[in-house]
Amino acid sequence: MSRVIRAALFQTAWTGDKESMIQVHEQAARDAAAQGAQVLCFQELFYGPYFCQVQDPAFYEYAERIPEGPIVRRFQALARELGIVLVLPMYEEEQPGVLYNTAAVIDADGSYLGKYRKTHIPQVRGFWEKFYFRPGNSGWPVFDTRAGRIGVYICYDRHFPEGWRALGLAGAEIVFNPSATSRGLSGYLWQLEQPAAAVANEYFVGAINRVGVEELGDNDFYGTSYFVDPEARFVGEVAGDKETELLVRDLDLAKLREVRDRWQFYRDRAPGAYGPLTAP
Repeated sequence: MSRVIRAALFQTAWTGDKESMIQVHEQAARDAAAQGAQVLCFQELFYGPYFCQVQDPAFYEYAERIPEGPIVRRFQALARELGIVLVLPMYEEEQPGVLYNTAAVIDADGSYLGKYRKTHIPQVRGFWEKFYFRPGNSGWPVFDTRAGRIGVYICYDRHFPEGWRALGLAGAEIVFNPSATSRGLSGYLWQLEQPAAAVANEYFVGAINRVGVEELGDNDFYGTSYFVDPEARFVGEVAGDKETELLVRDLDLAKLREVRDRWQFYRDRAPGAYGPLTAP
């Protein structure tokens, strides 16, 4: 029996200031809801530039408490008004000096369901994230929302298969991968890793990337956001590589059972043999 969820992704360029960036995302939520979307995920660090191109403590000011901070409260009210689930990739301050790259998950009634903290933190040219973030300590939660069971895996995390599998074992039906990744560094992997993860773990993946070159560096964020199903098929067209774009797609979650009945990957796991993978 069909079980269709209408899901949305939003890719956009940096507007130049925090407040207008928030307003752009508020309008995207309204547009998604008007098209019938039940869940919407924004890009990594959605209300700011990708400031990790530089190492500057001035950007610590972008961090706020989750869920007590003003941005979460603002989008809780919007989710309640629109009846849409929102995934908000943000900069989190647990306490002064303890900062995380985090996604907050808001249900369609505006309730705060919890957060995922990015686990794998890069420190390479143009992606100086260890300057800004501690490695996440949230594990890999899956959130029961009005739009299904949702997980989040943030940007650089996607290179590590362990978290993808943990989300599948926890029952994820859709995993969002909000990102800020540049053309020269990762373009050849962008349509490889997430489809492979969707197949290996038998769920839908929504991959989001911002667009444009920002004033803080020469990273060329190339968009091309997409949904992919557990057979590695793109759901509708992939977004363009230069422009702001809202993708709204219908995901038939009944396909998960169909694929899992065909490919018994979870039955045939051998966790007793995997000890060396997690040995120090």
